Amino acid sequence: MAKTNIGEKRNFFSKEGFANVFNRENIAKAIFIAFAAFSILAVFAIVFFILYQSIPVFQEIGFFKFVFSSVWKPSADEYGVLPMIVTSIVLTVLSVVIGGVLAVFTAVFMVYYCPAWLKKIYSQVINLLAGIPSIVFGYFGLKLLKPLLQDMFVVRSAYGLLLSTIVLSIMILPTIASIAKNSLESVPMQYYEGSLALGNTKNQTVFKVMLPAARNGIVAGMILGIGRAVGETMAVQFLLGGSVSYPISFFLPIRSLTSNIVQEFGYAEGLHKQALIATGFILLLFILIINLCLWFVKKNNAVAGNSFFTRKIKEGETEKYHDYKKTGTVQDVLWIISYIVAAFVAAMLVTVVLYILIKGLPNLSWHFLFGKSTNANVTLAPAFVTTGYIILISLVIALPLGIGAAIFLNEYAKRGSKFVKVVRLFIDTLAGVPSILFGLFGAIFFGSVLDMGYSILGGSLTMVLMILPTIIRSTEQSLSEVPDSMREASLALGAGKLRTIFLVVLPQALPGIITAIILSMGRIIGESAALIFTAGSSVKMPKSVMSQGSTFAVLMYNFMSEGLSSKVPLAYATGAVLIILVLILNIAVTLVERFFNNKSASKKGKIRKFIDKLRKKEVENAEN
Repeated sequence: MAKTNIGEKRNFFSKEGFANVFNRENIAKAIFIAFAAFSILAVFAIVFFILYQSIPVFQEIGFFKFVFSSVWKPSADEYGVLPMIVTSIVLTVLSVVIGGVLAVFTAVFMVYYCPAWLKKIYSQVINLLAGIPSIVFGYFGLKLLKPLLQDMFVVRSAYGLLLSTIVLSIMILPTIASIAKNSLESVPMQYYEGSLALGNTKNQTVFKVMLPAARNGIVAGMILGIGRAVGETMAVQFLLGGSVSYPISFFLPIRSLTSNIVQEFGYAEGLHKQALIATGFILLLFILIINLCLWFVKKNNAVAGNSFFTRKIKEGETEKYHDYKKTGTVQDVLWIISYIVAAFVAAMLVTVVLYILIKGLPNLSWHFLFGKSTNANVTLAPAFVTTGYIILISLVIALPLGIGAAIFLNEYAKRGSKFVKVVRLFIDTLAGVPSILFGLFGAIFFGSVLDMGYSILGGSLTMVLMILPTIIRSTEQSLSEVPDSMREASLALGAGKLRTIFLVVLPQALPGIITAIILSMGRIIGESAALIFTAGSSVKMPKSVMSQGSTFAVLMYNFMSEGLSSKVPLAYATGAVLIILVLILNIAVTLVERFFNNKSASKKGKIRKFIDKLRKKEVENAEN
């Protein structure tokens, strides 16, 4: 009888075997795996649909002719993107060189020279600079920097490479600075102490030991900066000038790959529209190459150190005569530069924020904020509703997907699993896709294939793909910080793994989840390029999720695009609202982190007191 039961359990088609395979734990694990694999599906879908729409152009014109031709004349059905490719490359290189150097000096200041009382404040400066929407940077460059450059260099128009490079350098600086800071903080402290013990000064230690040791992380930050610069759309759209020409001068109107798409997509049809999508495919190839380089750098990031600490001593090297002399002057100069750059970055943030607020706040009124909006008299009331709809729908869909994927990666995945490596690669790839490509995919798939047209729902589904990597990364990081002892205690008390995850682990990871929600809200509020192609740009109050609608950033883009003097105050006012919302969200992130840190510290204090009491009782019992 016992043998029969064992046989039945081993038989998959028996009732017991079926129940063992399809129990709650296995079903939950399968769902988490599916959520993790969703990022792979999303990347393949974006590549497939953009490539599919590009094939007719490549067939009719030829791939190489499309890429290497210099003529872009839609009226004559002539399409060549070489000038735009060159512009994108030159603009990216200049921006990353300038922004990267400033970012590295900023990171060095934050890690090694910033006073403890100032470090948290300065970190908020970097976070706030990263959270300002690109459309606000574009307007700042258009209204303040452009006239300054025209007066400084005595030119009729400052549109072009120099203006765009300055603004783009400031925009990518926070991304590179944050990664460089994390990389510098990860360098073993023994390097720092060992260098000082050998007689080096602090400045020599920082710039000749710690900085080279963090080179892999800094390179990774630079590559991410390249991805951000290549894919930037809305800021450069208003600063490049829009002409199809090579960047042979700093003050010549030009056009990048991204600005070409957003400039003509709204009215393009037929082959012209497909040519713009093919331009997006060329941009996608650039991004995939950049992400491949980033993956290669991360793969080799395990080798820490630098040539000074890891080199082997060659035979006879110790017998050489060394002529020692005073050094360190260069490092002392770099130390001063780091302070100057840090002050410049803070001043730039204050300038952008104050300029927009000073220009925008006087133009705000109750009617402009909440009054009825018409084509002749536009207000922000529909933007509040549209933005709220998109935030709500996007989070309702993205949160389960992101949290489920993070649970699989942290709680179920085996170390060294090839599937996990692939999932992480595709999550990083999805995070690096420019918003303009999300917009193209949303317009093709949600707008055309699913026949949603311009709709709030289509925009929301597009934003799900954009915020998903943020939710996964933040949640996974928070899950990884939960002590294993809490999991072991729960399992020891008889709880299953699924119950442990939902009742013990996830509540402890709540700070990371809340932070992910706030960051995702900031991304949605500041997004414009993707939503223009998917949610539309209607200024009227939406009646349902299938209606068109404009968010704050899209509305500001519309005011800027019209070029009317009467719309300038409205653009400033909308920019002020965006800045205020970004400030509120940054303050919310800070308060959440502080609240949970205090709560965690309080818990640790209670545990320590409890342990001290137990030890005291043990001592008393031993004495008695």
